Amino acid sequence: MANDKKLVEAITSMDVDFAQWYTDVVKKAELCDYSSVKGCMIIKPAGYAIWEQIQNQLDAEFKKTGVENVYMPMFIPESLLQKEKDHVEGFAPEVAWVTHGGLEPLQERMCVRPTSETLFCDFYANEIQSYRDLPKVYNQWCSVVRWEKTTRPFLRSREFLWQEGHTAHATAEDAEARTVQMLNVYADFLKDVLAIPVVKGQKTDKEKFAGAEATYTIEALMHDGKALQSGTSHNFGDGFAKAFGIQYTDKENKLQYVHQTSWGMTTRLIGAIIMVHGDDSGLKLPPRVAPVQITIVPIQQKKEGVLDKAYELRDRLSNFRVKVDDTDKSPGWKFSECEMRGVPFRIEIGPKDIENNKCVFVRRDTREKIEVSLDEVETKAAELLDTIQKDMYEAALTHQKAHTYAATTWEEFCDIIENKPGFVKAMWCGDQACEDKVKEELAATSRCMPFEQETLSDKCVCCGNAAKKMVYWGRAY
Repeated sequence: MANDKKLVEAITSMDVDFAQWYTDVVKKAELCDYSSVKGCMIIKPAGYAIWEQIQNQLDAEFKKTGVENVYMPMFIPESLLQKEKDHVEGFAPEVAWVTHGGLEPLQERMCVRPTSETLFCDFYANEIQSYRDLPKVYNQWCSVVRWEKTTRPFLRSREFLWQEGHTAHATAEDAEARTVQMLNVYADFLKDVLAIPVVKGQKTDKEKFAGAEATYTIEALMHDGKALQSGTSHNFGDGFAKAFGIQYTDKENKLQYVHQTSWGMTTRLIGAIIMVHGDDSGLKLPPRVAPVQITIVPIQQKKEGVLDKAYELRDRLSNFRVKVDDTDKSPGWKFSECEMRGVPFRIEIGPKDIENNKCVFVRRDTREKIEVSLDEVETKAAELLDTIQKDMYEAALTHQKAHTYAATTWEEFCDIIENKPGFVKAMWCGDQACEDKVKEELAATSRCMPFEQETLSDKCVCCGNAAKKMVYWGRAY
């Protein structure tokens, strides 16, 4: 049994060192590895399989709203990037530049895309002529490069995978509706598929996307009480359209500028899954995103009929993502590996089980063992996966609520930020100077102005002036 425990002994307890726990889980669950390319990661099969589940299911939700997929070049000429002043200033510190093609210096340097607004705008300027051409509701799945100084697997790397939607509309109202619609798609996806509760709201002007009129966000709370921005949706108004000359002829034959949106989610969602649901034994994957939903572990598999019964169960459960662990490892090791990889539940089946026409379901989230008749395996498996999905969301929601605090004075606010990791709800006057003070003195930021506003007091928690908005604050990844 000592050997069986080695798999998890190398995981630092999350209560001792959360950052090291995270790194240990990422490595031991074989989600990714470090690369000889500094700041970039190798996403291994187990990690990429999670991304495939995210990508496939999110893409299906996009298409229900009329989204079409396209693909843009990965290089952006410097002159194109310069067309929108606020945008280029916002991304300048993170841009990677290409200066040579082969041995020859380029006449104009090009950046490796940090995001593709300028490429889409350049395309739309030629593609859109009439109101009949609108709306354009496009998305691309790709990688982007941002030259981050400090990196961490999935959460922040110099190259990462994502999707970026870019849409063009005839009116400001249509653009705003699409911006909010996509934020809701994201929020529903985190709740229904990733079992992660979020706070929906608007970013302050200080925190909004460079070049946007408004940025909407979903903020999730990790197990250590830090926030993680998990998806954003931006309303660009007609600012980019004016910079790039994207106009259309309306029904009265008058030239109008389009109104645009952009929205995105990244592989940092894998980091969110790890940090919201994981424990000291490794991953806990919600069933709807788990690449393997059920692992069947044959006990005493060399005995006649055991492996055959395991394969029979796999075939009967073909509506789910099922794997038989028929390796020559010990059962204890297989159990630990199932837990490390976050498989929602395993089925144990051995000679005595077969004799008694039963098997044992073991939940990853609660470790509860449930005896199930072999006659009811399909029905009970479906019920248990639904139950685990629901229970994991409820556990995460309970954690979020228990670590969401309210403050009405600066002293109270400081005490909570320093001593009670989590979201802090507090009133704000709208002045950036107060945001700056919070960041400088407490290393915390405004996460969002939630759509569901509360009046905690009539004064700003920072300066005491008249309050305008209730804001969620916190330290964040």
